[in-house]
Amino acid sequence: MTQLLASLWPLFALILGGYVLRRAGFPNAEFWPGAERINYFVLFPALLFSSLAGAPLNSPALARVALCVGVVLGVAWLGLIVLRRWLDWPAARFGVFVQSTLRFNTYIGLATVGALFGGEGLTLMALLLAITVPAVNILSVQALTSGGSLNRRAQLLILLKNPLILACLLGVAANLSGLRLGGGMDNLLTLLAASSLPLGLLCVGAALQPQNLHGETRALLISTLVRLILMPLGAWLLVGLLGMPTMERVTLVLFFALPCAPTAYVLARQYGGDAHLMAGVITLQTLLAMLTLPVLLLLVL
Repeated sequence: MTQLLASLWPLFALILGGYVLRRAGFPNAEFWPGAERINYFVLFPALLFSSLAGAPLNSPALARVALCVGVVLGVAWLGLIVLRRWLDWPAARFGVFVQSTLRFNTYIGLATVGALFGGEGLTLMALLLAITVPAVNILSVQALTSGGSLNRRAQLLILLKNPLILACLLGVAANLSGLRLGGGMDNLLTLLAASSLPLGLLCVGAALQPQNLHGETRALLISTLVRLILMPLGAWLLVGLLGMPTMERVTLVLFFALPCAPTAYVLARQYGGDAHLMAGVITLQTLLAMLTLPVLLLLVL
């Protein structure tokens, strides 16, 4: 228990630190959007690329992880489709619930797995992200634009411009081709990657919007319950049936227990989703995850 808390509290301290700094106006209001953009377009892709370029793609863990992710995401997606038809959700609302259920905060996930399992855990998490980042982005864009004028070609172009998807594809391509970066490029990527997670966690805290927690109480609570409790419970049951090793079991349960990513707000606003509800969901899930994540990890470790 003590070791687990020692691994997690610095991560949550960075999130709270980002919130405090943003509200204190330090360094200034323009800093945080710029920091988030450089992390999203440069630093975090460098982390994904470098992790996947050296990952063991022939590992038997990859098939087990892909099976578990496919089952949990598939069941959740079908459940959301049924609820949409039953409750007659418009695309703006449906997109919010899809993102709040399926989208995940990669900064918290990678930082937590790295703190618990080191480089081996980061490699496994990178493999997991290579599978889920494209899938979740496709489903999110599809949900937000369903019934709209955006055609398949436009949706595909949006996905191909996503820096995280591009980093995953390029990392896997470099791995399969046997490309080895020399001349200091590997060191450059290592430095960029090392900067990503601390800055990302600070930006997560800076993006919290407690003022959006009023109204829509039922929707906020239900979406949070599904993401932080039901999703990891489903993953825990499945990894138990598959008899996965400890690191894979913990990583998968952790992945499905992560709060929704702040980038979901940007996507919702860009494609006409309910941005107010999305901001409230992100804030509530992130705050409650500081309580639920240690409990869940304690149960599965």
